[in-house]
Amino acid sequence: MNRVVIVEALRTPFGKFGGGLAKYSAVDLGGIVAQAALQRATVPPEDVDETFFGSALLVAATSVAARQINFKAGIPASTPSLTIDRACCSSMTCIGLAALKIRAGEVGVALAGGIESASQTPFLMKGIRWGHRRGDFTVEDPMQIRNPINGAPVARVTGEAALKFGVTREEQDEWALRSHQAYFKAYDSGVYDEELVHLDGADQEALRLDEPPRRNVSIDKLNSLETVYGSPTVTPGNAPGLNDGAAVALLMADEEAKRRDKQPLGEIVSHAQVSGELDSSVYMPGLAILTALKKAGLSTDDLTCIEINEAFAAMPLVSTKYMADGDAQRLDRLRSITNVNGGAVAIGHPTGASGARVVMALVRELRRQGGGYGAAAICGGYGQADAVVVRV
Repeated sequence: MNRVVIVEALRTPFGKFGGGLAKYSAVDLGGIVAQAALQRATVPPEDVDETFFGSALLVAATSVAARQINFKAGIPASTPSLTIDRACCSSMTCIGLAALKIRAGEVGVALAGGIESASQTPFLMKGIRWGHRRGDFTVEDPMQIRNPINGAPVARVTGEAALKFGVTREEQDEWALRSHQAYFKAYDSGVYDEELVHLDGADQEALRLDEPPRRNVSIDKLNSLETVYGSPTVTPGNAPGLNDGAAVALLMADEEAKRRDKQPLGEIVSHAQVSGELDSSVYMPGLAILTALKKAGLSTDDLTCIEINEAFAAMPLVSTKYMADGDAQRLDRLRSITNVNGGAVAIGHPTGASGARVVMALVRELRRQGGGYGAAAICGGYGQADAVVVRV
């Protein structure tokens, strides 16, 4: 079985809803980062054996996105592609699938990532195609983020589940503050320079900074915000907004990377997918990490860094509590190594792209800390999660 390495990993800055990236389609953003990753790694587009790209809003936004991205990145028409919808997990699932094919020897070089443009996601008008004789038209906004299976707002379900685990609104606000503060500490010290692809914003000035983070966040401001969608804990301050962005990883078999004289960022050790009840997303990243660690023959004690996507501040808080299993000392340690450079509450959460973002954040932070094992996880799709374990 081949070992799988990450040779390059890049993302666009993440944009606000209607912000500097609003003029770009999700496929445009994917093409930009795919082309940039190949250029930085000096890998010709024709050397890519297969591409894997995910999105959480494919039906509303585009079709066969990975195939479109191939053409935008200059990848030959003969190169196979796969488009995935596993909600927020999509781009991490793509990394896992690409790694699986590389391990099996079917693929030597692969691009895997994800895309999203909340700004260009259209309204839906159902039942109108065959005519409407009288009465009101109903227009559906897919950006309300409701569970289509039971109609429940995801924010409400998350808040209720967090309280069941003993994670309060106050703790979620404090974690949100930590996310913004850690982001700017990292950004100001150059941590994000390596992973960002600069591109023109709507005003034609180079967009070099993620738009959602706010330097002036305070705990008083966060505490003053009203909850949303009937949630007992979730506010616009302790959850990310609607965002635009794309992220990609260039993967190779270890022997292929050596043949090309490429220094890997890190190795993908294992990948896990888990699913549970509709209200389980809040702890699913923790379960996914434990599952991926078991596959790798490791435990949480072996981890140097953790990245858990902050779909809500509740996710890393509950997931670390789930992993600690009642051990207060272990819980403190897990939280201290989680999202040390900020998370999605600050950075943003373009749903299809975030899984790849947390993987690249993990491998780069492990390199800064001198190596070791790390785990990245993301929830999505109404009780699902993915996780990967990496080694640097």
